Amino acid sequence: MDLTTPALACTVLTHGETGAILRALTPAHGLVAGYINGGRSRRLRPLLQPGNILQLHLHGRLDSQLARATAELIEPRAALITSGFAFAVLEWSTALTAAALPEAAPHPMLYAALDALTALLAADADAARIAATLARYELLLLAELGFAPDLSSCAATGATTDLAYVSPKSSQAVSRAAGLPYAARLLPLPAFLIAEAPAQLADARDALTLTRHFLARDILTGAAARLFAARDRLVTRLTAMDEPGPPG
Repeated sequence: MDLTTPALACTVLTHGETGAILRALTPAHGLVAGYINGGRSRRLRPLLQPGNILQLHLHGRLDSQLARATAELIEPRAALITSGFAFAVLEWSTALTAAALPEAAPHPMLYAALDALTALLAADADAARIAATLARYELLLLAELGFAPDLSSCAATGATTDLAYVSPKSSQAVSRAAGLPYAARLLPLPAFLIAEAPAQLADARDALTLTRHFLARDILTGAAARLFAARDRLVTRLTAMDEPGPPG
């Protein structure tokens, strides 16, 4: 295998005394992995930070073997992130991508969405916009892997308007009228996930509650569930932003 491609760094694992295994998402080849000699060096560690855009060169004798890799920096995004919330989103979104996707399966829409999300983080966008973009990314990832909830019509009535909930069991939307008596047992469905609508912090938090349920049920099961610790940290930060401060 010989491949040269732009790539978005997702995770870096130490390998041996000086090397590292990089997993990165590419536009046309999906998730790829490669061993980088000296990846733990002072020169390469900043370059390989999750969120950075790289020019990645992969070479391997057999497709079944871990390729050797070299990388050059195209765009340094990780170093531009200044808030704890944005860093927590970066940590979670890149780890989720590396854990959820099979290697060498193209997901160009996911690459574009993760590229847009990390660009927002580097640009210091407001928290509501970042959280809403993260929720849309998680929903897209669920769809790409075949686990997206059906948000097109009400499970009880078939209605396609005023959809306000999602059934955690059937994975299908429920209208406000049909779901109101059972609201405590349903997941909230913020309007911005199904229509052009602004997203406030509370809406984004509701959207993350929705996507977390299906990620935990269908994607990050067993040992992989440990990754939710990073997600819980970002939701805690988001919740704190939406709480009123002490009286002046």
